[in-house]
Amino acid sequence: MTVFLCKKCGGILTPDLRPLPIVPPAPDDERDTSSGRAPATMPHGHYAIETEPWGAPYVPHPDQGYGGPTQPRGLSLSDAGVAMTSAGPRHNIVIHPEGAPDLRPLPNGENGVGCCGPSGGGGLNRACPCGARVATLAADCSGPYELHLDAERVHGHDPS
Repeated sequence: MTVFLCKKCGGILTPDLRPLPIVPPAPDDERDTSSGRAPATMPHGHYAIETEPWGAPYVPHPDQGYGGPTQPRGLSLSDAGVAMTSAGPRHNIVIHPEGAPDLRPLPNGENGVGCCGPSGGGGLNRACPCGARVATLAADCSGPYELHLDAERVHGHDPS
């Protein structure tokens, strides 16, 4: 079991979580009719490490003929017709979106752009109660429903 803490203040961000060996594939279930959200990628009480780049910044995809998803479990993005791919951080800790209940949105909705919720595409959009930016919530109707704790801004602790 692991608890994740804010590196800036040492505050507890999550309850005890159990590791999974990989981030599960995005669920194929129907999206919620009122919010448009997909089912959560991660089950409650668990975490997994995202080994691939995820989130901002984005760079031109090296294979413009193929393109493909911009990041794991995501849609394809383009900028002025140029297929993009994530050059974001690796090793983020992916948890259920409700797994860090004290995190809050950034002031003025910063990096919270999305149709029905934050897409996560703008980068860190959740802060510790101390104000440190520590996570990215993806909760838009067009992508996965998951919370990424930034591995550079949080650390795990085994309380046993």
